[in-house]
Amino acid sequence: MVEHERLEVEVKFWVAQLTAVRQQLLSGGAVLKKPRVFERNLRLDTPDERLLQQRQLLRVRQDTAVTITFKGEQLTLPASEAKVREEVEFQASDLETAVLLFQRLGFNPVQVYEKYRETFQWDDVEVVLDELPFGNFIELEGPEPAIKAAALRLNLDWNRRILTNYLALMAQLKAYHHLPFTDLTFTNFGDLPFSIADILA
Repeated sequence: MVEHERLEVEVKFWVAQLTAVRQQLLSGGAVLKKPRVFERNLRLDTPDERLLQQRQLLRVRQDTAVTITFKGEQLTLPASEAKVREEVEFQASDLETAVLLFQRLGFNPVQVYEKYRETFQWDDVEVVLDELPFGNFIELEGPEPAIKAAALRLNLDWNRRILTNYLALMAQLKAYHHLPFTDLTFTNFGDLPFSIADILA
C-alpha cells in the first residue's frame, strides 16, 4: 500500500513560450520558490532495464543539490484525471558517491536528460516552468482539484494535458525522427529543427 503523502499527483502542458506564463503567475500572487536553475539528471537501471520494463524510475539529479528519486509505476485511481505515482526522494552529499553506491547494487547510468527549471508555489499547487532541449513545459503538482483550478486560471486546455514523463516523450520523438541518440541534452539537440510539437500536434 502506497502512503498517501508519498503520492505525486501532477500534469504537464507543452507551451510555445514561458514568458507570458511567468508574468501571469507573478501577477496572480504566485511565490517564487526556487529560481531558474540548470538540472542534469541521470537515469539508472540494470543491464536488462528492469526498472523501465516495470515502468519505474531511479534518478540522480544534480542542480543546487544532489537528489535521489524513485518513482513507481503510474497508478490508476478512480475518477483521477492526473498522473499519480509513488515518489520517494531524498538528498545525498555528492553525485559521484551516490552513483557509485547504485553501481555496486547493479544500477548504472543509462540515460542523461537536462533542463532548466523555475519553481513557483501558487496556493496549494507547485508550478514549475521547464525548458528542455525539445520544448517548454508547465508542470502542475498538488491536489487534483487545485491543479485543475490552476490550469483554468492559466488558460491551459485540460484536454491537452500530458500524463507521461519527459523520457517517454523523448523515446517517441526519437522514434518519429529516427534520432541517433537517446540522451536528452542541449548539446545533442543543438540546432536540430525538431520539437516535441512534432508528435504532440
